Amino acid sequence: MRAIQFDEYGPPDVLTMVALEPARLGEKDLRIRMLAAGVSPVDTKIRAGLLKAQLHITLPKIPGRDGVGIVEAIGTDVTRFSVGDTVCVIADIVAGGTYAEMIVVTEDRAVHKPGPLSLHEAAALMQPGISAWIPMVQVANVRPGMKVLIHSGSGAVGSLMVQLAKHIGAEVTATCRAANIDFVLGLGAKHVVAYDRDDFGKLRDQDVVFDLVGGATHARSYPVLKKGGHLVWLMAEPIIDRADEYDVRVTRALITDQQHVLRAVAGLAALGVLRPNVSEVHPLAAAAAAHAALEQGHVTRGRLVLEI
Repeated sequence: MRAIQFDEYGPPDVLTMVALEPARLGEKDLRIRMLAAGVSPVDTKIRAGLLKAQLHITLPKIPGRDGVGIVEAIGTDVTRFSVGDTVCVIADIVAGGTYAEMIVVTEDRAVHKPGPLSLHEAAALMQPGISAWIPMVQVANVRPGMKVLIHSGSGAVGSLMVQLAKHIGAEVTATCRAANIDFVLGLGAKHVVAYDRDDFGKLRDQDVVFDLVGGATHARSYPVLKKGGHLVWLMAEPIIDRADEYDVRVTRALITDQQHVLRAVAGLAALGVLRPNVSEVHPLAAAAAAHAALEQGHVTRGRLVLEI
């Protein structure tokens, strides 16, 4: 099979196309012929070596967390899938990734592709979807009528957060570039603040702020919360916890790949609640160019996808 991998940490051009043998199929595994894969910011950080302290990865490494494909073989103990099923997968972050013509994953890392989604949308669902669902449902327990502020509302995760918060019945405010205001309003936000033009720091009395940026954005988010409000953050940029000073809660949302979360995300997509935005589609061979575009800030809506 063909796959993209890197043998050393470095810039995008360390990504090369190689020919490999597929992994061995275990009793609870699926062998999936991949059709498309999402390109995530965490893929670029792993490739660049920025997460070496947090993740114990053995090189060479095939990148990619998200993807969609067709089940070609199943292990003897697989119960939920059959050969020929189209599935969304989320690869183990330290094991073989989705930038490949074939991947082997345990069945609890797959869900049936939601019917309303195109193949490219399905390739961009799982990692952003769980990164939206866990903070909003499990961590913040957002309920109807709550006021929530979502930073980076046009991105892959933020755009799904806007859709999910709207579905729950929250009053949604989001930040994004001015060029993306109409896009984010169309996702379900009631208010949008263009961070390159206006000051979100003038907002007040928010029940929850979802920080997908960190750094200065995190620091400026405390005053917009009401007393007893909740600041939920995901990114690894440095933060200073000022919860006591502002009488609020601060929680880092830890994203896990549990099967019930994958099913919840897929179920919402099947109902039409969640629809990933695909910004561009590149061939698998252009993975390095896709990483470069992401790192250079050229992707401001949704997710890049590699067609395999």
